[in-house]
Amino acid sequence: MGKLLVKPRDIVVPGEIIAEGLDYVPSTGTFREENKVISSLLGMINIDGRVLKVIPLSGRYLPRVGDVIIGKIIDVMISGWRVDTNSAYSAVLSLKEGTTSFVQRGSDLTKYYDIGDYIVAKIINVTSQKLVDLTMKGPGLKKLNGGTIIKVNHTKVPRIIGKNGSMINLIKELTNCKIIVGQNGIVWIQGQPEEEVIVINAIRRIEKEAHLPGLTEKIKEFIEKSHKKIKAK
Repeated sequence: MGKLLVKPRDIVVPGEIIAEGLDYVPSTGTFREENKVISSLLGMINIDGRVLKVIPLSGRYLPRVGDVIIGKIIDVMISGWRVDTNSAYSAVLSLKEGTTSFVQRGSDLTKYYDIGDYIVAKIINVTSQKLVDLTMKGPGLKKLNGGTIIKVNHTKVPRIIGKNGSMINLIKELTNCKIIVGQNGIVWIQGQPEEEVIVINAIRRIEKEAHLPGLTEKIKEFIEKSHKKIKAK
C-alpha cells in the first residue's frame, strides 16, 4: 500500500519525500526514486487523486503558448514591437498580429503602441530557442490606458483569480475596480485611487496567504474593514 507523507497545500522542499509506494504518480515538480515520490522544488503540494504535483513558490515566469499576459512595449521596430514579458525572454508583436489596420511601409508605429505602453496580449508561439510571438487579435486583448500596474509572483496568479474567477470577481465587485491579471504576474488595476490601494493590499495578502484555507472569506472581510476605515476618516 502506498503511503502519503504530506497533506494538500503543505509546503515542501527539494529532496523531501512526499509519498512511499507505487500508488502515487509523480507529476510537475516531483520525481520517482525507487518506490518513493520526491519533490524537486520548493513549493506547495497539490494532490489530484493519485497524481502529486508541486506548485513552485518562486522562480521567473516561463512563456507558454495560450497564456494571456500583460506586456510592456520596450522597442518599436520596422515591422512591429518588442515586448517585455516579465520573464527572461522578450516577445515580438508583429504588425500583422498587432493591428487590423493596413499599415503603409515606413509608417510611424508609435501611433499604435509606443515605448512604455502596456498591452494585454496572447502568446501564440514559443520556439525551442524561446523566441516568443504575441497577438492582439482576440477578445479582451488591447492596449491599457491609465490605471496602476503591479507585479506579483506568477505562481500565485491562479489563487488571485480563484476557481472560475471567484476571487478576482469578488474583489472587482467590492471595490468597483477594473482588474486584469496577466498569467505572467503583471496585474492592471483601474478605479478610484483609494479603491486601487485596497485592491493592491488585498492582492498582496492573497500572495502571502495563498496556501491558507478560507482565504476568500478573509479577503472579503479585509476589503469591508478597509472601506469602514476610509468612511471613519
